[in-house]
Amino acid sequence: MSTYTLKKLDFDLLDYIFEMGGGCVLDFSNQTYTDFFNDELGINIDDDRYCDKGKSKGKRLRSYLKQTKTEDVFRVLTSLWEYRETKRKRASIEEQKPELVSEFNDLLVRLGGKASANTSKSSFVLHNETIDESTAKELLKSLMELADKDPHPRGYAFESFLKKLFDVSGMSGRASFRVLGEQIDGSFELDGETYLLEAKWTNLQVSAADLRSFNAKVQDKAAWSRGLFVSNSGFTAGPPSNNQADSRIFAL
Repeated sequence: MSTYTLKKLDFDLLDYIFEMGGGCVLDFSNQTYTDFFNDELGINIDDDRYCDKGKSKGKRLRSYLKQTKTEDVFRVLTSLWEYRETKRKRASIEEQKPELVSEFNDLLVRLGGKASANTSKSSFVLHNETIDESTAKELLKSLMELADKDPHPRGYAFESFLKKLFDVSGMSGRASFRVLGEQIDGSFELDGETYLLEAKWTNLQVSAADLRSFNAKVQDKAAWSRGLFVSNSGFTAGPPSNNQADSRIFAL
């Protein structure tokens, strides 16, 4: 990931892309703005450190983007872009200034992203990371050691192992968190998509009921959320067919 500091002209561009005039950001209310950053990104955008220039949504976003590291700037901007594009396409609204969307694409490249020829939400992805041999051996050793642990600590250790695996693969792994009272084992980013993660290390195969429950959690999140269910013992039945329009989970 490159290191790039946003300039004034970059913020002028973001003002247009995310409709930040008058302190707004897209069509977010104060509550949905807070929920979006918390649920989708694991960020407390209401933190006092982001209110140093004011408490409007736009001023908090500018403050956050100035204070955070480049890879998190990239992650926030691509997530907001996905939200913007989902809303625009659902409303059948034509892009008014495609040349500025192209500039936004160029900005993501400067931040370390890899752009494709089109500007859909799947276009903005980070460069692939390669795991070196020593790291791969360390990961394999850690995975083999899990088998010797008792069931309860083994489950948490399995989640930690997966987070490390995602991190070294450049997929921005996040550890366990709660969303509106639901326990989610974590999440990661892949090709511009957010994947919620659920992982189980048990002697029994994961049931179809567990998969349906996880699928419901994923469907309750944003339209672009995906899910990955990892089970060391496999599954009694596959996840809902990925050919179904409402199915967004994968089993491994």
